Amino acid sequence: MRTATLGPAERTAALAAMAERELDVLVVGAGVVGAGTALDAVTRGLSTGLVEARDWASGTSSRSSKLIHGGLRYLEMLDFALVREALKERGLLLERLAPHLVKPVPFLYPLQHKGWERWYAGSGVALYDAMSVSSGHGRGLPVHRHLSRGRALRVAPCLKKDALVGALQYYDAQMDDARFVTTLVRTAASYGAQVASRARVVGFLREGERVVGARVQDVETGGEYAIRARQIVNATGVWTDDTQALIGERGQFHVRASKGIHLVVPKDRIHSTTGLILRTEKSVLFVIPWGRHWIIGTTDTDWDLDKAHPAASSADIDYLLEHVNGVLATPLSRDDVQGVYAGLRPLLAGESDATSKLSREHTVAHPVPGLVVVAGGKYTTYRVMAKDAVDEAVHGLDKRVAACVTEDTPLIGAEGYRALWNARAGIAARAGLHVARVEHLLNRYGSLTEEILDLIAADPSLGAPLPAAEDYLRAEVVYAASHEGARHLDDVLTRRTRISIETFDRGTRSARECAGLMATVLGWDAHQVDKEVEHYEKRVQAERESQRQPDDLTADAARLGAPDIVPL
Repeated sequence: MRTATLGPAERTAALAAMAERELDVLVVGAGVVGAGTALDAVTRGLSTGLVEARDWASGTSSRSSKLIHGGLRYLEMLDFALVREALKERGLLLERLAPHLVKPVPFLYPLQHKGWERWYAGSGVALYDAMSVSSGHGRGLPVHRHLSRGRALRVAPCLKKDALVGALQYYDAQMDDARFVTTLVRTAASYGAQVASRARVVGFLREGERVVGARVQDVETGGEYAIRARQIVNATGVWTDDTQALIGERGQFHVRASKGIHLVVPKDRIHSTTGLILRTEKSVLFVIPWGRHWIIGTTDTDWDLDKAHPAASSADIDYLLEHVNGVLATPLSRDDVQGVYAGLRPLLAGESDATSKLSREHTVAHPVPGLVVVAGGKYTTYRVMAKDAVDEAVHGLDKRVAACVTEDTPLIGAEGYRALWNARAGIAARAGLHVARVEHLLNRYGSLTEEILDLIAADPSLGAPLPAAEDYLRAEVVYAASHEGARHLDDVLTRRTRISIETFDRGTRSARECAGLMATVLGWDAHQVDKEVEHYEKRVQAERESQRQPDDLTADAARLGAPDIVPL
């Protein structure tokens, strides 16, 4: 299998190829479900296209809690089927599909009541572990353990002594959600899918009642393509209803958006060797290890404003700080917050008025001939959602189609990852890098790390770290533009890297250097470099302003003060 390169020339060629002949399946939306659907379809031997209006994972799939988990709290809701399904997927990702991207992460659950709570919570965690093992893919994680208050405080000295009487510790898994989606897209392209970002569906092609294709606008050049497909899959998440409206027919279900915000703080602000999971009056609160940082989240509130750029208000930030400070011996302040991000969960609208009670199950429908809709679900179960969507699309194809094989199809970078990890010291010596740098690369690119090292071998200056964002190498910026489909500065600082939330300046001090590196790949002149940097700085300014506003309405208005980048 060749490894797909998603540079500017490949994007242009993909759009032309999609318009040249009828596809079996065209997937609209390149979040985790859309990317997974494209991979599922192409690995069944179907000619497949994937279009995304903005960047890979630019919506919900880059703004999650970055956890691959079974959903421990769904056990309390007695949703055993959902938990069992998610635990199986967690195990597959850890062991087989993406061991380079998905990693174990420990969590401590403080107990606040003697006796009954340890029995009640302990029974739930024990069932969680048992269901994981029974799935056939859960033996790679340590089992939970009970801790006394003294032992819990040694593991997490950050906690107030009176905040717990003991604790439980268990394991789940985590990943960089945007990087995971980019890897999914590249894997689909490696198997032959035609993929293009910044390609917006502006209408559907009809023959009678049947949908036979889509009109796709190249957002970068303004051109338009008529792409015909025997089946189209709408995998646009919180935009599902908007996409359905383009065919002029009411959908069979509706998707409601729930906003969740997260804070990022430096590692030294919370003294702990484990993540934390805390109960709130509405849901649960996670404190998640994230490299040299912690991610704190999340909220769960209804959102009916701008879907492209959901805004975190001052009230959202205060809510998280208040709840986490309830258990921390040294409280956090606004000055400790490096980054803030907000995302929207696509929940299936039901009878409940509370978004926290809406379904995390997914639904697949065939509202009109030629069009399949998939919505709802959880990040962890994206592969199951993709399989169900393609199974539904296959019903509309008049030919025999192979069964789903994605359970046995590792993502690019997974093959050989463990062997390279074992050889990381030798790789570092040959490349002239510190072994910590090689570990960083292996956990972001897996065996594709060799492609990064080739760039550095050709231009040793690319082996230097970025100014003001030293966790990342200059080569990674070039690679994002040449191999991963990054089209704009925002794509690199926000999704290919996480500089926008991992530095106090939100990436503004790295912006010009990054834009200059991208220019060599994308052919930008000095004017476009200036434009990219100016746009990014305005975006950061608008986000900071939104986070000072008291409520959603004013925060949304402030965030919309920075328009999306428009190419020359």
